[in-house]
Amino acid sequence: MNSRWTALVLGFCLAVTAGCSPPEAPIGGASDPVFSSRVVVDGLASPWEVTWGPDDRLWITERVGRRIVRVDPADGALSVAAEVDGVYQAVGQDGLLGMALHPELLQGAGADYVYVGYTYDVDPGPADAPRNAIRRYTFDADSGTLAEPLEIITALPAHDDHLGGRLAIGPDLKLYFTVGDQGGNWGRNRCNPNLAQVLPTLEQVATGDWSAYPGKILRINMDGSIPEDNPLIDGVRSHVFTYGHRNPQGLVFGPDGQIYSAEHGPLTDDEVNRIEAGGNYGWPQVAGYLDDRMYAYERWALSDPVPCGELPQGPNAPDSVPVETETSWSHPDFVRPIQTLFTVPNGYDFEAMGGATIAAGGLDIYTVADGVPGWENSLLVTSLNRGAVYRMPLDARGRLVVGGLFEEFKSTNRYRDLAVRPDGRAVYVITDNAGGTLDASRNATRELENPGAVLEFAYVE
Repeated sequence: MNSRWTALVLGFCLAVTAGCSPPEAPIGGASDPVFSSRVVVDGLASPWEVTWGPDDRLWITERVGRRIVRVDPADGALSVAAEVDGVYQAVGQDGLLGMALHPELLQGAGADYVYVGYTYDVDPGPADAPRNAIRRYTFDADSGTLAEPLEIITALPAHDDHLGGRLAIGPDLKLYFTVGDQGGNWGRNRCNPNLAQVLPTLEQVATGDWSAYPGKILRINMDGSIPEDNPLIDGVRSHVFTYGHRNPQGLVFGPDGQIYSAEHGPLTDDEVNRIEAGGNYGWPQVAGYLDDRMYAYERWALSDPVPCGELPQGPNAPDSVPVETETSWSHPDFVRPIQTLFTVPNGYDFEAMGGATIAAGGLDIYTVADGVPGWENSLLVTSLNRGAVYRMPLDARGRLVVGGLFEEFKSTNRYRDLAVRPDGRAVYVITDNAGGTLDASRNATRELENPGAVLEFAYVE
């Protein structure tokens, strides 16, 4: 099956006043690049991270399987690098999560390190008390296995929703780790306050209390300590690099060191952001652009006189719940997204037309000049609920999305993460084992075509 390059028009529904549906049938051109596709390997247990290694293998974490595996992309041969001890996995977003390979791995520099983010239970008794941690392993090339586990940082926030968990190493040799807002003020956690705007205090930092880290992107020294050049935010220097995030599950560095993230929106406004030190990305006061379009901050935890715990869960907040518009909030460090997926106008009927997000997963950047024509300097983000990769061309400075938005590699799957082969002529996508997506006719389904697999999309012409 060949992948089809299809274009979405930016601002697809801004010219209408109501009833705009998110793009369900994008248009394409006759000169679209052609891709072949194949299943490299299947039978994986909820693969969550995929990255191309210096050994020309795909390195993959299994969120539920609790393993780090290496896959030969040529023939799908799989070897287990590590079974990760102590991983707690109980709900749909916890377990073994992000992974980052040290840039000097297998370079003979004494830095054959692999870092992973994972969930563990701080209290192994009957009451679950999940936390996230980052661990370092040392890779033994002779045996092809990881050994010498070393905890870098522990006691990071974890919960039963919106964990984030993406891990990357910057050109500054710092660890960057995304922490979701733990689902505060949403769904089953609607009575929990959202902490994405809450910053750590000096006392918390001094005592190693990281409980104010939900809704943040962290910047961490490789020994777990706080970098001396981290931003001073509200008078406090901590691991917090940016804040005001909902559920960032995509994180990538451009070749010039710029950082980009992708995060889930509520029912609208998934965000792709350019990450700036000390930046405030608005959540939960703002979803997407600061524009009052189909989002307002319903503060369920402050319900009065009826306590939140006595309110039924539903799409609309009762009168007892305070509601704040986006434009009633402002902040000098607010950073707007460089792209949303998708912003809809007031009057959009979520119940009739469905959510307007792609459920953004992993994020990568395509930089190869002589690879797929027209793809150089593009961001690629995976979609969980639409079974596609969305490509966003950047301007020459890498600061803006320009020239359209393109849907690639549509299939009846949930795309969790992706990796680009160094020559740029193949993209590898990992798929979830379960969950909802759209089929070829763009109807909702839970029957996945390739659950728990690695798919290759190779450029043909």
